[in-house]
Order: sequence, then structure tokens, then C-alpha cells
Amino acid sequence: MEGSGRDLARAALEAARQKASTRGHEPGVRRANFTARGGGAAGGQRQNPRRRRWSGAGADQRDPQPFGRIVSRLAVERGWNSRLATGQVFGQWARLVGEEVAEHAQPIALRDGELTVQATSTAWATQLRLLQGQLLVKIAGVVGNGVVKRMRIQGPAAPSWRKGPRHVSGRGPRDTYG
Repeated sequence: MEGSGRDLARAALEAARQKASTRGHEPGVRRANFTARGGGAAGGQRQNPRRRRWSGAGADQRDPQPFGRIVSRLAVERGWNSRLATGQVFGQWARLVGEEVAEHAQPIALRDGELTVQATSTAWATQLRLLQGQLLVKIAGVVGNGVVKRMRIQGPAAPSWRKGPRHVSGRGPRDTYG
């Protein structure tokens, strides 16, 4: 082993001091200004680009921003607005249409401005068709215009007559319905 860590550190410090003295600088001391290089305010040139410039009293882009503003700017830049609007329709459904309607109808899909809603009964499906205009206005007020342009309202799904994992194609045995 050539030397301990302490000896290596002393040797490195001595080498740095010798190098600084050959350049004409005092080690560990910075120059007051950098006019010798042709820059700086004293030389009439431009300011050092590494120097920090303070924003001052006015609003600036470097000032702390509210989280919502940053997220909305990011959503616009990345093209996430349509997905976020879709998420708002599904996430705030009860607030958008009211608690009573939300108990009996659920959004299923939102594609190309058409919101598909499934009702729990045919009576509620009919009621939603009558309220469709009012619901579209409420949704546009919260989510924004153009997100939901029209609604497609479905009643409950009809029961399937297919029972079990094995099924014979066709009408099956005719002893049940004649």
C-alpha cells in the first residue's frame, strides 16, 4: 500500500496548491469579478449566464404554482383532456345527475360524445329518455361542452335462455313451448 487516506489527501491538496500558484491565483479564494475574461458588468459586456437572476415582486413562471394549475397544464400538453373528462363523467355520476337517478342508472361507455347509460328497469329507461335534455345540460355545466353530445339509454338486459356450459345450437327441444 502506497499510503493512507490521510497521506493521499495531503498530497492532493499540495498538488492543487502548486497548480494554483503556477496560474497566479491564491488557492481557495475566488476573484472579485471576472473582467479579466472579457465579461461582466465592469467590462461593459453581458452578465455571467451562471449567475442567478431573481424574479422580483411580480408574478413569474418560476414562482410556486397551485397544484391544480400544474396538473391542468400537464393534461393539455400531453393530450389527456378527453380521458380526464370521461373520468369525471363516470366518477361524479351521482353528483351530475342526482342521487335518485344515479341509484337506477349507471353509465357504461362514453365514445365519440355518446354516453351509453343502462337503467335498472324499463320504467326508469323511459324516464331517463324524457329527462335526457336536462341531463345533458347538467353534465355540460360540470364537465364541459362537447364531452357528452348525446345519450343512448338502455333498459335492463334481457335474461339469457342459455343455461349451463354446454349448449345445443338451434331452438332446442320443443316440448316446453310447443
